[in-house]
Amino acid sequence: MKGLPIFGMALLVGACAAPARVATTLPLPDEPSRSVPTTRVAITAGLPAIPPVSGRPIAIQLRHPGDNQLLTTRDSNFVFGSVGSGDVRLTINGTEVPVAPNGAFLAWVANPPLSAPRYELVAVRDRDSVQRVVRVRYASRVMLPAGGRLRVDSSSVLPARGWWARDGEFQRVSVRAPRNAHVTVVGRDEKVWPVPLPVPLPVPVAGSASTPAPLTDSTDVAGVFVTDVPAGVLGDSAKPAIVVIARGADTVRLPVPVGRVLSGSERVMARLRTGSLVGSDTDRVVYARATPDGVYKWMLFPGTLVEVAGRVGSATRVRLDAILDVWVANSDLELLPAGTPSPRRVTAGFRLTPSAEWVDVSIPIGERVAHQVESDGNRLILTLYGAQADPEISAMLGNDTLVRRFQWEQVTSDRVRVEFVLSQPVFGWLSIWDDARRAYVLRIRRAPAVDAKHPLRGLTIAVDPGHPPAGATGPTGLYEGDAVFPVAQLVVSQLQALGANAFSTRASLAALGLPDRAVAARRANAHAFVSLHLNALPDGVNPFTANGTSTLFYHSASEPFARIMQRALMARFGLRDLGVHYQDLAVARPTWYPSVLTEGLFLMIPEQEAAMRDAGFQRKYAEAVVEGLVTYFSGMARR
Repeated sequence: MKGLPIFGMALLVGACAAPARVATTLPLPDEPSRSVPTTRVAITAGLPAIPPVSGRPIAIQLRHPGDNQLLTTRDSNFVFGSVGSGDVRLTINGTEVPVAPNGAFLAWVANPPLSAPRYELVAVRDRDSVQRVVRVRYASRVMLPAGGRLRVDSSSVLPARGWWARDGEFQRVSVRAPRNAHVTVVGRDEKVWPVPLPVPLPVPVAGSASTPAPLTDSTDVAGVFVTDVPAGVLGDSAKPAIVVIARGADTVRLPVPVGRVLSGSERVMARLRTGSLVGSDTDRVVYARATPDGVYKWMLFPGTLVEVAGRVGSATRVRLDAILDVWVANSDLELLPAGTPSPRRVTAGFRLTPSAEWVDVSIPIGERVAHQVESDGNRLILTLYGAQADPEISAMLGNDTLVRRFQWEQVTSDRVRVEFVLSQPVFGWLSIWDDARRAYVLRIRRAPAVDAKHPLRGLTIAVDPGHPPAGATGPTGLYEGDAVFPVAQLVVSQLQALGANAFSTRASLAALGLPDRAVAARRANAHAFVSLHLNALPDGVNPFTANGTSTLFYHSASEPFARIMQRALMARFGLRDLGVHYQDLAVARPTWYPSVLTEGLFLMIPEQEAAMRDAGFQRKYAEAVVEGLVTYFSGMARR
């Protein structure tokens, strides 16, 4: 676009109604006082040039935001799409936006004002112009003024209906009310619990920073009042506890939503459920979290008995042992009849049985047991919850070369820790429930024998073209699932040429479930799993300062693989190095093989989207992945 030599620039509209301008520096989203130079090199290094498109009819296609979309950002957001031709001038709410040679555009602009929540796009070429208006929404909430009649947000009272808690535990109670009000909780026993003064909640204002508003009669002065009270005082439907909000002569009384208080003598047992076991293996697991909405941390056998300790919304807190509670989805639990006894799990002697590809550690314990397996270099640490160990005689058969030694410890009265020291870095493992022997089996996988001259020969590699379902879309409509599919095909063909038994988890552009991809790789006995993706950003993050290349992993045993893959991608792409990250990824959770997920570039960046349409760059992406695999397994051959 004439007059705008660098497409990789953002637009910045000052929060104080400063004149619109094309910015040569970009504010970091959370640090307005800082700026970072933006250059085309950071966005396009190593990428092919965008093929120019001119003379086509003007057609404004907005990919983000959509019509009537809710904006949750503080003051600015990205807008991207296409005008159909590169010889078009574009403005968004009066601000000029650079247009790429193929008609794509990406802008970082101030949020529209609350009084006119819309983006007005005007595309002009000579005497021809096209206009499009996209309306957006801002989150609405009950305004709570400092004066006049007392108003309270009655929908904000927590805990939500249906909560469970034990009688001796504290339950959090909160309400949104004016900060100059006085709040108490009156329990079913009529005891009054004062609620401390709240933290002020600023009102987000479009186009400006969020700052606390002054206390005036016409200004929202809401805050959230929070306190913890014993669950037993919250009452039931016959006599619920009451939140009392008072200001002067005005009083509002709101009942605390009804829940269930578990008495000290009451024990509620449940069975974990999620489909059925596949053979004797554990492709189907129940995922548990440390917090109701946290990341998955534990992978538990369906059929395991657990004690229910609490409930919040769609998540139930279950007890794994005397000191550890975790959260599972309500739908993953089957409540058992009152009086169901808790299991008594005592291990007998361990039995280590080697075979050609793995070593089985069999631990007779009688009942399915909650467990966790963690890797640390050449150590594998198994934790059994709600269990006691009594391995008087433990057989290590075959004088195996993989498991050099193991030791166990009764950490608490109902928690067992077993550490296995291996002769090599941990490669893979499986947790299996052997129903016939009523035993937990830890299957520890041997690393494959690797030919130093032909490191991939004979290995099985699963190549996973990410999405659908879900996935990102670029400014001109290139969908992530479609964009990575030809790259995966190239990776498979290149790996096969090197002697690998490579396959793609997805045979077409049709959707494939995430569990299906992992099951296919495990059943194929894959030695590595690589999932190919393109990145995107959440609202409110400046794409000009946050784009680049990254590689993700879940289990620490896959972290060395991720670092090698990241170096291979960086060497060919030359974009920003966003590094290697641990992330809770469904396709990376399986443990039988090392697995990584590549985020090669950002599909929302016009130059990077255009690169994914280029056959030469698709080949470059594939070559980087293959190089990462060759380097990883070559290192294994040296070890």
